Amino acid sequence: MNVAYFAFTDYSGKEFVFKVDNEQRIDEARRILSGEETMSVHVMGRIRKQPVQYNPGWNFHLDPDTITFFTMAIEVCDSSIAYTEDHLDEVCGAFLPGCFWCPWSSKLTREISEREAVRA
Repeated sequence: MNVAYFAFTDYSGKEFVFKVDNEQRIDEARRILSGEETMSVHVMGRIRKQPVQYNPGWNFHLDPDTITFFTMAIEVCDSSIAYTEDHLDEVCGAFLPGCFWCPWSSKLTREISEREAVRA
């Protein structure tokens, strides 16, 4: 199975790293980074409330099986990286119901090598 790691920032400039293990999604992310895809460029996925090595500094990550890219999404799943971290105990309830997170200001910034991801 192919695995890739990507990072996005939000309006605060903070970086969030996520893992993708779906060939189609990996290709989509690379098209976004190359500038070929200009519409569905924001990141969405289901939050898992546990830290992972490749996403240092945050106590949550995105489930790789749920990663998608979007143009527009409903307001109820929007939140900044830091606000989500600060209110992690409320995630999956009234805040980010169903654990789905779609930060509207997310901007894919780079692909991260597996070596860098596991070294983090």
